[in-house]
Amino acid sequence: MRRVIFVTWLVLLSAVVQLRAEDPYLFFTWNVTYGTISPLGVPQQGILINGQFPGPNINSTTNNNIVLNVLNNLDEPFLLTWTGVQHRKNSWQDGVVGTNCPIPPGKNFTYHFQVKDQIGSYIYYPTTAVHRAAGAFGGLRVNSRLLIPVPYADPEDDYTVLIGDWYVKSHKTLKNFLDSGRSLGRPDGVLINGKSGNDKKPLFTMKPGKTYKYRICNVGLKDSLNFRIQDHPMKLVEMEGSHTVQNTYESLDVHVGQCFSVLVTADKAPKEYYMVASTRFTKTVLTGKAIIRYTNGRKGSASLKNIPEAPVGWAWSLNQFRSFRWNLTASAARPNPQGSYHYGKIPITRTIKIVNSASRVKGKLRYGINGVSHVNPVTPLKLAEYYGVADKVFKYDLIKDEPPKKLSGEVTLAPNVVNQTFRNFVEIIFENHEKSLQSWHLAGYSFFAVSIEPGRWRPEKRKNYNLLDAVSRHTIQVYPKSYAAVLLTFDNAGMWNLRSELTENRYLGQQLYISVLSPARSLRDEYNMPDNALLCGIVKDLPKPHPYTI
Repeated sequence: MRRVIFVTWLVLLSAVVQLRAEDPYLFFTWNVTYGTISPLGVPQQGILINGQFPGPNINSTTNNNIVLNVLNNLDEPFLLTWTGVQHRKNSWQDGVVGTNCPIPPGKNFTYHFQVKDQIGSYIYYPTTAVHRAAGAFGGLRVNSRLLIPVPYADPEDDYTVLIGDWYVKSHKTLKNFLDSGRSLGRPDGVLINGKSGNDKKPLFTMKPGKTYKYRICNVGLKDSLNFRIQDHPMKLVEMEGSHTVQNTYESLDVHVGQCFSVLVTADKAPKEYYMVASTRFTKTVLTGKAIIRYTNGRKGSASLKNIPEAPVGWAWSLNQFRSFRWNLTASAARPNPQGSYHYGKIPITRTIKIVNSASRVKGKLRYGINGVSHVNPVTPLKLAEYYGVADKVFKYDLIKDEPPKKLSGEVTLAPNVVNQTFRNFVEIIFENHEKSLQSWHLAGYSFFAVSIEPGRWRPEKRKNYNLLDAVSRHTIQVYPKSYAAVLLTFDNAGMWNLRSELTENRYLGQQLYISVLSPARSLRDEYNMPDNALLCGIVKDLPKPHPYTI
């Protein structure tokens, strides 16, 4: 009997060891503090992570477990979200105020999530207040496992390029603007990895004849940016977790919250070159730049004379979107080809139309979705649902799948939560009646961006959908007076944030949450609330609910 128990124990131990070997753990401790930064030459209060602006890069591999202890040494509550990380069965780690209680000043919280079945380029940033305007953002890369073939040769090096607009006003001043009903106004500049381009030191170096991977992400607050590298074409290879058909571009429009990976070969004259990011669809064009130097290039040889101008108008940008294609033969996180998932043959069970609007409530600016402007309650929505007190915090389905034919200037201020049936295949239409571009992100999922077209959506527009090789991604732009259509299966149980990536719009109500509940209440579908979860609001002193079981 003892021998049987001993052998069983060895088998269990072996299984645990193998699990840990297959899914390694990465441990981080991040100290979040204020610090003085001057990215546009004007000293201002920034938010630093371990003294860094921008924050540290996270370099992970498919299925890695990330354990990250955040110490909040600010004077305000703080949260980080991991844009594009799907947190399978684990919306508890998403880091938005609808799922998590913010980390109080002087306290800490340890995130524990797995980059399960994902590859690609992602970002993290703060979701509390307007902290994103002060820093605490950075890159998060998920490399392919060695046993999974990648559809291009290993690059000589792998660089993260964080581009974004920037304000010299403090994050607290900007928050006061929004709280008082004002807009943020125009940004003051554009940064590349936290710098505006006045520094003559090279940001990156390249060896002659070698090919490099650049992960380009827009971490800004408001503006779409056009990115280009002087005299160097870029081969697009990956977009928000999907391998793409490898088309070559002279420049790329990168909208807020989006990430592209490109290959660049150092095959030009050995000297310095500029990479440039400039605002799109703005009356005044703001530009940030940085220097790339060949290792055998002469210092100070960069010239602004031959930098190509950015394209003009949104028609060019729309045509570029149409050129993006999913690489059907490449493997992503798993060995099977991406194209083995035939999304175009799945029947649609529900169509949700999202119409964004701007209005004023008691003289103050608000943004809405289908006539509702989201308000964050003191008790996070996910906690209220988990503790069985949702009816005391919010009402489900304030908005309908079809918005009112005429959205008046009035909006309802309330938590905006949509019920969604687990595992249904859904069509979401984003319709933009405004004169400015919109950028939408859905947490917990990737979706197939099957169409962007000018005008209003109608059912007969489905005949124009790309049902073969639309890119699977998590953020989609919608041009003025246009619509975008996406398709996805809601197979990830949890409470998931659908939001405008434009900070002003999101902060002033242009977001909602999608509740995806598994009727089985099983650990096969969703994890229990973690033991270290912070509690706040009306659930703070309630007894803990019965946990899910297998």
